[in-house]
Amino acid sequence: MKVSIVTVAYNSSSTLEETIKSVLAQSYADIEYIIVDGASHDNSLDIIHQYEPQFSGRLKWISEKDGGIYDAMNKGIRMATGDIVGILNSDDYFTGDDVIERMVVNFDDPNIDAVYGDIHFIHDGEPDKIVRYYSSKPFRPMWLRFGFMPAHPSFYCRREVYEKAGLYKIDYKIGSDYEMMVRLFMVYKIKAKYLPIDFVTMRTGGASTCNIKSRLQLIKDDVRGCRENGIYTNPLMISVKFLYKIFEFKL
Repeated sequence: MKVSIVTVAYNSSSTLEETIKSVLAQSYADIEYIIVDGASHDNSLDIIHQYEPQFSGRLKWISEKDGGIYDAMNKGIRMATGDIVGILNSDDYFTGDDVIERMVVNFDDPNIDAVYGDIHFIHDGEPDKIVRYYSSKPFRPMWLRFGFMPAHPSFYCRREVYEKAGLYKIDYKIGSDYEMMVRLFMVYKIKAKYLPIDFVTMRTGGASTCNIKSRLQLIKDDVRGCRENGIYTNPLMISVKFLYKIFEFKL
């Protein structure tokens, strides 16, 4: 069973090499790796060229201007030929070398459409110190109304799911991944399985959590994502997730 991993990159030379190396290190062999670069001005392409031979034809990449991160993700999904598709951000890396191997066996069950698990956050330069652990274990579809969703970097689904439900909406600023989860779980009623696996190590400072302005935008996007899919919520309900996140931080 082939797994397509999509990495979206733009001027990510400081972290992209570590991302690529974590894909190369995976013990599972049948991986198609897709890098969608947004016409970077740094040496990202040099890094891609450096590592391309080590993939022995399993790496596909493009470098061109795009309409933002979700447009780039859609390009990668369209390029994918794997049975299973997942997203690995260009400033993140797999927590272990056996993540894909442990994940993919769950798709032997034909009733499973998707799987998801856990991730953790670090400060750049301190890889051994976990500052926040995001477990998807408590997630239930009903919690989407309160802004809760499975950890997106741990979400892997059958490519046919995207073919049926459609791709990421590119007119969202930072909440299209949440809208996708609402659409898949609440509208298309996908059958997903939680895996107690720490999939990905993420660096703090992402677009959806870096400041108050971005959090307000995220609330706005989340409310819109629910309402466009016929699910009732409001800004106060969505804000509950920020209180819950306090308990994820490691002091």
